[in-house]
Amino acid sequence: MRRTAVVTGASSGIGEATARRLAGEGYDVVAGARRRDRLDKLAAEVPSITPVTLDVTSQESVDALAGALDRCDVLVNNAGGALGLEPVAGARLDDWQRMYDTNVLGSLRMTQALLPRLIASGDGVLVMLTSTAGLVSYEGGGGYCAAKHAQTSMVETLRLELVGQPVRIVEIAPGMVRSEGFAVTRFRGDEAAAARVYEGVPDPLTSDDVADAIAWTVTRPAHVNIDRMVIRPRAQAAQHKLHRVGG
Repeated sequence: MRRTAVVTGASSGIGEATARRLAGEGYDVVAGARRRDRLDKLAAEVPSITPVTLDVTSQESVDALAGALDRCDVLVNNAGGALGLEPVAGARLDDWQRMYDTNVLGSLRMTQALLPRLIASGDGVLVMLTSTAGLVSYEGGGGYCAAKHAQTSMVETLRLELVGQPVRIVEIAPGMVRSEGFAVTRFRGDEAAAARVYEGVPDPLTSDDVADAIAWTVTRPAHVNIDRMVIRPRAQAAQHKLHRVGG
């Protein structure tokens, strides 16, 4: 029987790349996101991808997706994002609320909804897309770092609570990724400011790089759990240490 993978935030960037990659690995992929037009285009290109309109901040939307599934072998909690770079003292409360609602509570909703099916599969894999921001904080990143730290804590707790169950809990923590829309969203649509983030950085990670890492962890033997994979471009030694050329 073909295995089923659910990928959230699958309309662009890492989510879309992951949906394509898992389809290539032989999974029937349920691709969930709010932008249904983009999902439909993706599904037209890859027949084993099923598009589902999904808003992870809505319990009703999450429950509707879960109720339509016969099985789930892999869940990739990818939906998330960053908003703003203001210091904590000047942060916008609604930005923090949105980041927490999407990154943390969205992952919680999806996990609670699909965990019984992951366990019932006999070899489930739950992948949480966090960030190196969930491991090391940086100035201007207070809200995003707080949300990603919360996801990291959720992963570690789940692994303790589910030990002995037939489900693996994997954390993927990327560093700098030049993925579609991420920086533009953070800078509230300012594409010039978003482009400056990557100026002079030789070969930041791509969405395909992260999708490759996700696929590798998911396809390990059932007894092998990749607790956490930190993946950065060679030009990034740490959150605060980045090599740029020129300028």
